[in-house]
Amino acid sequence: MLIHMKDICKFFDMGGQTIRAVDGIDLDVEANDYLALMGPSGSGKTTFMNIIGCLDTPTSGTYELNGRDVTQLSDRDLAHIRNREIGFVFQTFNLLPRATTFKNVELPLIYSGIRSRDRKERVWKALRSVGLEDRADHRPAELSGGQRQRVAIARALVNDPSLILADEPTGNLDSRTSAEIMEVFGKLREQGNTLIVVTHEDEIARYGKRVVRLLDGKVQSDEQVEKSHLV
Repeated sequence: MLIHMKDICKFFDMGGQTIRAVDGIDLDVEANDYLALMGPSGSGKTTFMNIIGCLDTPTSGTYELNGRDVTQLSDRDLAHIRNREIGFVFQTFNLLPRATTFKNVELPLIYSGIRSRDRKERVWKALRSVGLEDRADHRPAELSGGQRQRVAIARALVNDPSLILADEPTGNLDSRTSAEIMEVFGKLREQGNTLIVVTHEDEIARYGKRVVRLLDGKVQSDEQVEKSHLV
């Protein structure tokens, strides 16, 4: 089991009132699963995503990632987990504007202390996986929106993480480019990667294998996708 969560809660104190953003969620995710996380504004999905990504810690409950209880880790250890175990893909790409595609993808490896020769091999492998070998020397301003998101995906892949966590990855893209990016995610799953995609779009969610819907901080439904685009 890659992810095992039991009774995860996250409460906030707002002016003397307790806000139950995440209220007793259980979730198991197997390796090579492809899960879409959905929910309306205020459902708790952003808070829950931050907990999955070790960007935040729960008020209570157990979260085991690869058999390790991450709720007991220090901030330093959580930073290490984020860099080595989780690849993040964001709606706004979060690329360095003055750096080339190659340098943007290389960045997590530099933070990890990987030596230069090994970094180059890993970067080229990640770029090949998203079809961007011929854009290695281009800067973000010289790329289309879809190409920028592919750079962000390659950067998420480069450390060979246990989990790829994508937050509204097609939110800034047109429908055709969105479909292309989701096809990239499908290929990544075929290669053995585990993906969790946070989205508010049903069409995007249907690319996955499983859809988990949140409402008022709780799991409203957890269903297999009947007609997957991966088939």
